Amino acid sequence: MNKKLAAAVSCGAVLMLALSGCGGDDDGDKKADAWAKKVCDKWEPQLTKIKTTNDDLKRVASQSSKPEEVQSTDSAAFQTLSDSYKSMAASLTAAGEAPVKDGKSAQDSVVKSYGEISKGYTDLKTKIDALDPKDQAKFADGLQQVASGLTEVAANETASKEKLNSTGLKVIYTQKGCQVSAPK
Repeated sequence: MNKKLAAAVSCGAVLMLALSGCGGDDDGDKKADAWAKKVCDKWEPQLTKIKTTNDDLKRVASQSSKPEEVQSTDSAAFQTLSDSYKSMAASLTAAGEAPVKDGKSAQDSVVKSYGEISKGYTDLKTKIDALDPKDQAKFADGLQQVASGLTEVAANETASKEKLNSTGLKVIYTQKGCQVSAPK
């Protein structure tokens, strides 16, 4: 049960890892770089929270943790992840239209994806909070459903990464604030 959750959590780190070391083509566009810096300065603390939270989820999923600890850790983590993606979407919107080809449509698409990811984590928090950790059999069954939901959210994170990579928004990868250290 915990191994499935650990695998799903690992998939959930895809977006964060993609931002950790990717480099984009530097076309010398100072406006795009300035826009990306504005975004990444706001994203850096959120990306750090996402990395730390994913590490906590992996830790509790890979250990023989008590159901109460799994529930409380997962609940807090899902709330943090939801808040982080919501904040990243707001920062992207607040930065104004990206000065790149198709910047508005690309930006709107990524903002929408981050909203869906945020909602996905909120839904997972609701599911984990509803589980009864005192009934281990039911808790295990419920945890498998949470793991399935986490896999869906991870797929949305991957799709968001692909949207960023396929547009002029990938200019953010050149910014230090969007390069969170990958786990070793």
